[in-house]
Amino acid sequence: MNKRKVLLLGGGGFIGFAIVRILAGRGNYDITIADNFIRNQDDEETMSFIAGNNIRLIREDFTDPKQFNKLEEGYDDFYMLASMIGVNNTLEMPHEIIRVNTALIYNSLEWLKRAKVKNVLFTSTSECYSATTDVFGYRIPTPEEVPLCVSPIGHPRFTYAVTKMLGESGFLTYGKVLGFNCKIIRYSNIFGPRMGFKHVIPHLVERFLDNENPYHIYGGEQTRSFCYIDDGALGTILAMENQDATGDIFHIGAKEEITIEELVRETGKYFDYTGQYISAPTYPGSVARRCPDISKAERMLGFSPKVDWRIGLVRTIEWYIDYFQTKSQDGMKYFEGPDKFYKA
Repeated sequence: MNKRKVLLLGGGGFIGFAIVRILAGRGNYDITIADNFIRNQDDEETMSFIAGNNIRLIREDFTDPKQFNKLEEGYDDFYMLASMIGVNNTLEMPHEIIRVNTALIYNSLEWLKRAKVKNVLFTSTSECYSATTDVFGYRIPTPEEVPLCVSPIGHPRFTYAVTKMLGESGFLTYGKVLGFNCKIIRYSNIFGPRMGFKHVIPHLVERFLDNENPYHIYGGEQTRSFCYIDDGALGTILAMENQDATGDIFHIGAKEEITIEELVRETGKYFDYTGQYISAPTYPGSVARRCPDISKAERMLGFSPKVDWRIGLVRTIEWYIDYFQTKSQDGMKYFEGPDKFYKA
């Protein structure tokens, strides 16, 4: 039986590598990962998995168009997951968000002109709705057909969302012109082990480990829906491999809408926290409510998240506790800034 030939640009990242694990477990895929591993996720376990499953790895910076010459042609599936992400990055280096993400999108699209790829999936974000619900009052849970909107356009917080809107338009347009089957995924708060450190749950864990008291709840009244990584990765594969979906956009996320305060207090329960909680403001530009309507993905893809956010939260907390403690024993300490550790 011929194996399905798959390329994942950004396949070494959080969601990308979760997809790789699922595909490798099925055994009928010829997998290539293209990634620069700039977020230091090329640990021994990851590299061992790649080698043990005969996965081809191309480690390059794909903001350079010449690096695309190292890719093959004739892939059945091309997952475009690569991007620069992180709220801190948007605030501290928004120009790099624009440069990196625009380059990755444009270079990928130009490569597709010659690559003879059948199916293409571009990963986007619910961040594209930043003003849709807060300013114009569109309904929540939010369906895919509502307008995309950010406000104010000059705020660095929205540079990531703007590049994702560019990518959605670009991939859907090139798909029609070049004849490949294109789908768009908009993720809503996918979380789990190995997600990096510039996200809410790793921040919470680190602060509980540091015995913060009183414990600040930033933007506690805001709401989100948290989808565990296993469900998010499987939903992405379902979208890619559904041949009835052509030019479709899907929400991949969870239905349950919770407040950030609920998330914080549930995390505190794990640590048996008995100190004081106090309210604090959140990042500028952070939306008040966010929850996806996933009925289209349910209906067309058979997507149904299985892992309750509380169960996923415990798994994630335990992974980060182990990670932080291991690094601490090695004389390393995490600090807010570059996504890495430094010698204490």
